Amino acid sequence: MTRFVGSLIGAGFGLAFVLANSGPPLDPTAALVLRVFAVAALAGVVALAAATVRRSGPAAEASPEGPGMRFDAFYSVVVVLELVLLFGGIQVLRALDAPMQANVAWIALAVGLHFLPLAWHWRTRSLLAVAVYMSVLGAAGLAMALTGHPDWVPLVSGVVTGLGMLTGLLVGLLAGLVATGRSGAASADTAPTPSP
Repeated sequence: MTRFVGSLIGAGFGLAFVLANSGPPLDPTAALVLRVFAVAALAGVVALAAATVRRSGPAAEASPEGPGMRFDAFYSVVVVLELVLLFGGIQVLRALDAPMQANVAWIALAVGLHFLPLAWHWRTRSLLAVAVYMSVLGAAGLAMALTGHPDWVPLVSGVVTGLGMLTGLLVGLLAGLVATGRSGAASADTAPTPSP
């Protein structure tokens, strides 16, 4: 069940990144297409996560990658530190008179960095990929904003980050379902046939 919750949290934030940042300078038609895709991707994540929970049952929490997600004290400390980093960093950006677009880049960087200790704690390599992906896009956007090129920061650090999160969740959940289906079919093929 925690993987289901984790998928919903990730998809919700991915959708928020796209919806909040898919405005100008993007063409309105392109922005609309991105928003529709993000909403459809969220619906897909919900459907695939529910199918995964139904198909695998509660015993599937321990994946081959690690022991599974645990929303324990370590997780709570990481989230509190993430919030301090988020809000403290935004205050520093304000004090530096950074362009407003730098905020989305800082958010992507801070959220990406918070996945590093969680990937270690949960022993989940896929979260390490998310951490690097988001941190790189956040750092790139921050560099763009602080060097006088803030216009496309929402696209780089917001839209691309959110679409990547949603696409990664869709691919991961779909691959898990396909693998579960194959292993279920393989065990059905090797199961002894009852004698009449």
